[in-house]
Amino acid sequence: MTHRLQDGRTVGIAHDYLTQRGGAERVVLALARAFPGAPVHTTLYDPDSTYPEFADLDVRVSALNRVGPLRRSHRAALPVLHLASEALTPTEDVVIASTSGWAHGFHATGDVVAYCHSPARWLYQSHEYLGGPLWGSVRGLGLGTVRPMLRRWDARAARRPVRYLANSRIVRQRIADAYGIDATVVPAPHSMDPAGPRAPVAELADWAEGGYHLVVSRLLPYKNVHVLLDAIRGTDHRLVVVGSGPDRDRIHAHLGEGVRLVSHLTDDQMRWVYAHASLLLAPSLEDYGLTPIEAAAFGVPSVSLRAGGYLDTVDEGVTGVHVDLPEPGPFLHGIESALARPWDRDAIRAHAATFSEERFAERIRAVLQEV
Repeated sequence: MTHRLQDGRTVGIAHDYLTQRGGAERVVLALARAFPGAPVHTTLYDPDSTYPEFADLDVRVSALNRVGPLRRSHRAALPVLHLASEALTPTEDVVIASTSGWAHGFHATGDVVAYCHSPARWLYQSHEYLGGPLWGSVRGLGLGTVRPMLRRWDARAARRPVRYLANSRIVRQRIADAYGIDATVVPAPHSMDPAGPRAPVAELADWAEGGYHLVVSRLLPYKNVHVLLDAIRGTDHRLVVVGSGPDRDRIHAHLGEGVRLVSHLTDDQMRWVYAHASLLLAPSLEDYGLTPIEAAAFGVPSVSLRAGGYLDTVDEGVTGVHVDLPEPGPFLHGIESALARPWDRDAIRAHAATFSEERFAERIRAVLQEV
């Protein structure tokens, strides 16, 4: 049964595509818990590549989902995703659209509130998204061909929501720059309950006692995981990389003796991985900055780039240290500086509690009631 607000209006949830595991998908699951029974509208849904909890929800997909190769690779679907988005017509009275490119453009018949993780990176931050010049690769050439058309579509789609929410201050500024819209910041929640069950990761069992540094990331060029590989190369530091993505083969080819790469972990395994980490490393320019909060829930401090969403989610000197440049030397210095500090683990956990799912749900409910 569809969820209803106190005034009787029905609620729906929209999301770009459910084809990967990341912070945005965790936000959708948090929204589904805040509004039980609300259907989730999306262009593509691949149960094998996203969180298993979606199997228990009412997920409604576009016709494009019948095309297997596109369902398994949303990047290949880029030239036609705007058409799939136009064809989706959620009929609930109010729809909360978790978007970083498409869901704000669904043709909902009711009011739409956009919860924006960032205006589309491939349209407005192409160089960072590709890890190089737009015309410097086959992938970039393809993007350059369709980008003007998609920017026009995105400008029209941005006018559909009646309210914009941003997950951080930097995203609020990007929304203003891209669309001329003033958004309200509502920080995303973390969903890593440290009291939940933990399952050991066999590949890391021999490192559990001595600890390791941890990076949890999609493997894309702009995530800067390669910076961390170079930073600890030739040192005694140990690094665990948790993630998957298009850059996985390149990252795997450059792993040193002190680095291990694991992918597709369950939440129980993620809790175990966080609990045994000595530091959380965050080297990319992020729209938000979720992993330092997840680590903080376990009392683990972080070393993060002094930029983007980490300025909102890391309390410098209390929950972590910032590094000024995404380069090996500065990050190695940050790691050694963090290891030398006496951290207050209870204060770190208390900081994580301010980003609770309950607080997030209360703020979203209040916004929907105002619309």
